[in-house]
Amino acid sequence: MTTTSTTTTSVLDSTLEIVPELRARAEQAANDRRLPVENIEALRRSGSLKVLQATRNGGLGLSVRDHVDVISTLARGCGSTAWVSGVVHAHSWLLSHFPEQGQADVYGANPDAVVSAVIGPRGKAVRTDGGYRLEGVWPFASGCERAEWLLLGAQVLENGEVVDEGDFIVSASDLTYFDDWHVTGLRGTGSCTVKLDGLEIPAHRYLSLPSVIMGTSPGGGLHTADWVQRCAAVPVLTIALCGTALGLAEQALQDFPPLIVGKTIAYTADRQDTHPVTHVRLADAAMRIHEAKLLLYSCADEIDAAGRAGVELPLLTRARMRVDCAVAVRRCLEGVETIFLLSGATGVRSSGPVARALADVKAVNNHGLLNLEMNEEMYGRLLMGLEPNTPLI
Repeated sequence: MTTTSTTTTSVLDSTLEIVPELRARAEQAANDRRLPVENIEALRRSGSLKVLQATRNGGLGLSVRDHVDVISTLARGCGSTAWVSGVVHAHSWLLSHFPEQGQADVYGANPDAVVSAVIGPRGKAVRTDGGYRLEGVWPFASGCERAEWLLLGAQVLENGEVVDEGDFIVSASDLTYFDDWHVTGLRGTGSCTVKLDGLEIPAHRYLSLPSVIMGTSPGGGLHTADWVQRCAAVPVLTIALCGTALGLAEQALQDFPPLIVGKTIAYTADRQDTHPVTHVRLADAAMRIHEAKLLLYSCADEIDAAGRAGVELPLLTRARMRVDCAVAVRRCLEGVETIFLLSGATGVRSSGPVARALADVKAVNNHGLLNLEMNEEMYGRLLMGLEPNTPLI
């Protein structure tokens, strides 16, 4: 294992190398409604999927800051590829908290395994003598058709009562898939619905989510070579959704000027690229995107610092981080929307990078964990000294 700084530089360099080919296939991914196999091969070749994967499991065990770097870089090429990669990072991190045998089941024979997931408890599981019997329907399983394994969330029932909530490791071959990903944004993620009618799951393939949030997971202590596994769970899982929006927004800033150079503002004699209104609005967009970047990297650095030190982040800090992430992706949306409106008719084409970026960033903002108003309400409750209305902090 090389030093962290060398590994960080290496994976960023190799990620940058594949951006042009991802960009060349971005429209194909959107039209196919799933990632091209070539994109998955490029991600594996570059090591871009292994940033938060534990070194014990064949990963790089790098920092949350490195995660934001890599995912925002991938988004410069393809937003859908970046989104799938971001959640794969989160799933590989979550897997490091499963029992040791569960981690070995996934990564023992194939350290390059791609893991999709629907982490929320949409299914039902009943305890059996050997483990659990799992059934349910899980929509929004990003990248599921390109994955070897999935983590599926469920409520655990005993005598009809919910006694726990957590995630189960399921082989992709055991699932039924529905080709139902017909959407306006992040079209290439292949976030289809999957179904289980009833499958026996051994106990070592189950992880209680409360145990991860409380820092008592069965597998977290195995990773003595990595400190990132000690980072706070909900902040890690939330920021994993954000790098895509940042990279898309930063790339839109680069894509915009060539679109308008030499063009005349419709029904006027003025050139758009030299017009003061263009300059003011573009600067406003750039500052909103810059604000998003500052928020995300500040949040990543706080998460990393606590993980390195092995200390727990205070509840209010974790709650604020959810708001930080939601504000950041909203600022990216505001910036890209301004750029889109400045682009005029040129930006309307669905195959254009700015239009696709806008659709993708809108989709990121619609994720439930990034709902700005709900996150602000949650944080405000805590600031008022009230009990939280969610365990996901």
